[in-house]
Order: sequence, then C-alpha cells, then structure tokens
Amino acid sequence: MDRIVIVGGGLSGLVAAFRLRRAAVARNRAVRITILESEDRPGGKMRSDREDGFVIERGPNGFLDSRPNALALMKDLDAEALLLRADATAKKRFVCRDGRLVRLPETPPAFLKSPLLSGAGKRRLMHEPWIPAGTAHDESIGDLAARRMGAEARDYLVDPMVSGIYAGDPSRLSAGAALPHLVQMERRYGSWIRGAIALQGGAFGLMGKMAGRVFGRGSGGGISAGPSGTLTSFRGGVSTLVQVLADRAGADLHLDAPVTSLERIATGWLVGAGTAEGATRYHPADAVVLACPADAAAGLLQSAFPSLSRELAAIPYASIAVVATAFARADLPEGAVDGFGFLVPEVEHRPILGVLWDSSIFPDRAPPGQVLLRAMVGGARHPELAAMPDDDLVAVVRQQIAELMGIRATPTRVRVIRWARGIPQYNVGHLDRLGRIDASLARLPGLFLCHNSYRGISLDDCCREATLASGRVLAHLGVPACEGGA
Repeated sequence: MDRIVIVGGGLSGLVAAFRLRRAAVARNRAVRITILESEDRPGGKMRSDREDGFVIERGPNGFLDSRPNALALMKDLDAEALLLRADATAKKRFVCRDGRLVRLPETPPAFLKSPLLSGAGKRRLMHEPWIPAGTAHDESIGDLAARRMGAEARDYLVDPMVSGIYAGDPSRLSAGAALPHLVQMERRYGSWIRGAIALQGGAFGLMGKMAGRVFGRGSGGGISAGPSGTLTSFRGGVSTLVQVLADRAGADLHLDAPVTSLERIATGWLVGAGTAEGATRYHPADAVVLACPADAAAGLLQSAFPSLSRELAAIPYASIAVVATAFARADLPEGAVDGFGFLVPEVEHRPILGVLWDSSIFPDRAPPGQVLLRAMVGGARHPELAAMPDDDLVAVVRQQIAELMGIRATPTRVRVIRWARGIPQYNVGHLDRLGRIDASLARLPGLFLCHNSYRGISLDDCCREATLASGRVLAHLGVPACEGGA
C-alpha cells in the first residue's frame, strides 16, 4: 500500500487528496492518504461564517467560470448543483477617482465619455499598439503597465486591479509571475490591444478581463465581462466546497494536528504531528505533499534542508483585514449598492483597497431587507492599516463608505477578519526563485509542494496546481494518471 501524507487541509490539500484517491480507485491501487491540518477545521482561508441569514466570506468568494479547473472539479465531485453564479444585475464595477466612484468603461463609446482617464491619458492608452515590446527578463507590473499604457492608465486601471487581486504593490510584483497572460500577449502580438482584438475580445475585452479577475478578490469576478467569464460561487458560501471535498476526499483527516517534524528516512519520509492529547504521532510516507503556506513549509525544512528552506521563507505575504458591514436596505441611498463594488487606486490616498457589495453579487449572502458589504484594508503597501484596533478599523471603513457611497446609517452587523499573512506576493525575482525551488525538490524524491504561494493565488489556480501535484505524486509512485489529470 502506498502511503501519502498531505500537510495542510486547505483547498490545495483537499483537492490533491481527492485527485489522488480518484486515481487510485480508477487504477485499483491501494493507497492510504493522510491529511494533517493544524487548525480545528479544514479549508484554510476558504471559510464562510453563516449566521442569522448572512453568509460572510472570510477569504475568496468564488472563481471565474471561463477557467476550467474548478468547474472540472465540481463535475468530478458530482456537485455541480451546488454552483451559484453571480447575479446578472451586479455587472457594474467602479473605480474611485477624485473622491467619487466612476464606472469602469466596458465599450469604446463609454471609454471616450468616461472621466476615469483624462483626454491625455486616453490618447496615451490608445497609442499602446505602437509601443515596442519590452525585453526585460523580469519586469514589474507597474513598469510594464506604464510602458505600454502610460502612467495615468497604470494608476487608475492597473494599480487598483492589481491591489484588488494581490493586495500588492505593482512596482514590486512580477508581471511574469503575477499576470503572465499580459506578458504572453505582448510577446505574441507585440501589443495588448492587438492581442485582445486577435482573441476576439476587442480592445475593451482586455480591460473587462482584468476587471473580472479583480472584483472577486483574485478568485473570480466579472459579470459577463467578455473573456473574463462570470464569477461563480457555491450555495451557502465557499465552505460548501470545503465540506464536500472533506467528505469525498477519501483521506484520513486529522484536525488540530500541527506538523512538527519532517525527516527523510531510508523507506521514504517520516512526518511527526501533534495530537489532541499533546503527544506526537509519526506518520511514515512514501510521498509527502506540503500543501501549507511557504513559510510553514520553510519551518519544516529548516534543519535538514536549509537552502530550500531559505528560498521558501523569502516569499513575502501581504497582511489584510476584511471588514464586513451589514445595513438595512431601507437606510441606504437609492442605487448605493447597484453593482459589484469599487476599488481605490493608491494615488487617491485613501485607507481602503476597495469594497465588494456581496449581497448584490450573490443575493443569498444577506437575509431579506439587508445588504452586506466587505471592505479590504491593508495590503503590501500599508500593512499598518490592517493592524489597527477593531474599533479604529471599523471607523475608517464607515467613514470611507459614507464619503464614497453616501451610506451614513448605523450598521446592523459588523465583523472584522484579519489575515496577518494573507496573500503571497509574487515579487520580481519570483520566477527565478521557483526555478531554484524546483531544482532542490528534484533532489528530494517523494517531496512535493502544492499551495497558492507559488503559481497562482486564485481558487481555480489552486485546483489546477493540486491536480498537477497529484500527477507528480502518482508518477513518483509508479501509478499511471487517470484521464483528466490525476
């Protein structure tokens, strides 16, 4: 019997376990899959708080249906009936400019009339097809956007969208690692606009695609946003997917089981984990999947494999605070939540990254007569804001909602959620670091990494990477992958 230990019971670990079990059953191969999770519940940052008719997402709220991996997972889980697509009426998306919310233009006429960019900014953006392709080995998103679109378009189109996806700093994030499709489009077509037209999205299909990724917090977003697809979630929130995976993964799931040691032995690997009784239990394994954050993996590898540990530990994270506020619908100005939400560019000098109008996107997120908003605060550029005391944090968010949305009513419910190490940052040099990590792993047969710390932060990315990781585990064990990936 093949013994597989997965460290981490978040989305990546659960999907890897499901794929591995499914492949083993298809090939009539006996495997024992053990998941070791340090928390008292699986799912990691994918957690939905359900209370009094509200569904408050602590982290991501869905995925884009234009990408195949999450949809394929739901089909294989026979759980497609649990999918919930965003309400079609929530297609309006906004960006803050000069202290007011401006709708993101989605068509050429709307772009020409929009005050989001000045006349000079629009002319510079439309000059993009004549800008030569770059030659840098690894360029920041900010530099790439300014070179192709101009500084104003960078500030009011790209900057808020990037901070919405990664809560990151475009001047530090690697374009090739964080938004590889933009680099690939420039290399293939020499221009983003020419590439968008060639892909039948039109020049504004590109903007729609970028906006679509953002307004779902990096896990999906746009409503009929051209090539971006539709934001799709799950009935009852993302915890629904976690529960289905935990039930159907076919793994021994150990909760409150923090991994304390990882040792390479003659027969493979030995994983030590704590138990509820305070003892340590050792799990022998033929293969180990580290489906935990990069810093946690670094800690496990520090003694025996210091070089690999240093590379993992060097991947930074952005801290973020989520402030969920509910209001009585009757207390809101007319049209105040008619749309998807808004993002705030850094040049506006405001203390929030943006606000999602969750109950407009998914009406089941709030009971009748109530609306639910989620504001994001902090990020890579302003971690100190995410660390403010709860009362100060709520006061800041309420002030911004009042100024930008005209909502001055007293909330009927407030919830503050903090992620001290919330979102991994793929800064310039990340791709080179991944190359060194892969080279180290090649010298450690039976050890695999699988987490959003490396090659994509979205829900769909996690599904893809977990499927690929399970395939590598199967190849190591000499098990042929079944049709569809694992």
